[in-house]
Amino acid sequence: MEDKNVVTMEKLVNLCKSRGIIFPGSEIYGGMGNTWDYGPVGVEIKNNIKRAWWKRFVQESDNSFGVDAAILMNPKVWEASGHTASFSDPKMDCKECKSRHRADNLIEAHSKGKVNPDSMTQEEMQAYITEHEVHCPICGKFNWTPIRNFNLMFQTSRGVTDDSTNTIYLRPETAQGEFVNFLNVQRTTRAKVPFGIAQIGKAFRNEITPGNFIFRTIEFEQMEHQWFCKEGTDVEYYEDFKKKAWEFLKDLGFDETHLRFKDHDKLAHYAKCACDIQYLFPIGWSELNGIHNRTNYDLSRHEQYSGKSMQYTDPVTNERYTPFVVEYSIGADRLMLAVLSEAYDEEKLENGETRVVMHFHPSVAAYKCAVLPLQKNLSDKAKEVYNSLRKNFMCAYDEAGSIGKRYRRQDEIGTPYCVTIDFDTLENETVTLRDRDSMEQIRLPISELKDYIENKIKF
Repeated sequence: MEDKNVVTMEKLVNLCKSRGIIFPGSEIYGGMGNTWDYGPVGVEIKNNIKRAWWKRFVQESDNSFGVDAAILMNPKVWEASGHTASFSDPKMDCKECKSRHRADNLIEAHSKGKVNPDSMTQEEMQAYITEHEVHCPICGKFNWTPIRNFNLMFQTSRGVTDDSTNTIYLRPETAQGEFVNFLNVQRTTRAKVPFGIAQIGKAFRNEITPGNFIFRTIEFEQMEHQWFCKEGTDVEYYEDFKKKAWEFLKDLGFDETHLRFKDHDKLAHYAKCACDIQYLFPIGWSELNGIHNRTNYDLSRHEQYSGKSMQYTDPVTNERYTPFVVEYSIGADRLMLAVLSEAYDEEKLENGETRVVMHFHPSVAAYKCAVLPLQKNLSDKAKEVYNSLRKNFMCAYDEAGSIGKRYRRQDEIGTPYCVTIDFDTLENETVTLRDRDSMEQIRLPISELKDYIENKIKF
């Protein structure tokens, strides 16, 4: 896997900041712990990733429907889901430098991945850290507080006066919005089980140790699909969604040697089976997405706490039952980081120079083409072509600097095609089209440009 060694987190962060992909949040005020702002290029890439996911799992999926549920929900939702009682991380504070760390992360780092803390109790984690004298990664000292549970939900309040406020939460996951709308979606779409509900939306977690760029942040976006099915068919659908999740990543351009399945060693109490697809990030193998067989736990809990029946009636047999749920969940920001990591390349050219190029799938690239006049006195014709093409897809326009430097700028943000307007264009209405990956150039009539590029950028 030597091709993965070329990319480091530092290189990605520097490229993202210099090319308008991702900036540190609130940067002019010194930033704010692991918040990030997507720039002009980054917001297009992220939106394209979300469109590709939606196209695959909603638009092209039989019997799947979308929702956009509220971020702020009735607090009873989180009682029913179990978050208010048990949604926490095991934290330890270094008494020397006052830094805070997750105990499971400390164990995983110390053992270089050989010990899986997911299968350990809190007492076992405490014993491991003590026995192996796991030192603070910040100051190098061994002087810890005992492990304590740290609630991950952000709290706020609703009300007009201090004595009438009610505690509410920023949602720590989007899934509950799909579960509480099960009846609404089924009724209004007249859907028959099995069917799916999908959502893309923001979630918030008061993470103890956010870090590694956009890998783990306190504010993030989730893309989730819940498949409601009858007990007895759930295992088949679980295996089916494992294949669909894998194929989606392959079609986005991921090398299969950079992906692997990892079954959960310790299942949630409601889960029948669960696994992750891990990706070889610059920081090593880590979770990219999860597939979970959640049984009928979620709908049953909401029925218990709301008092509303969440059962489905089969229109043919009149059988009533609470559906099982197979969940497929992937973070848009984490997938963005994986896409950036997978696309990054440094190529040695024949002239001895090195070009940085992002080999995005064309559907993901921020701009599908860049229109470049060879000289500034050709800008009128170039802008005419640019204005025509951008009615159909995102285009960039650049007339500053040498044509070689402009090619390099587009390579660094992953633009798949560059359209060069030269003096021959004025004579015969043809342009030079340069391919990002091969750097080969062909001559095309302007009238054929739109169809040519649209055929190449399909997902």
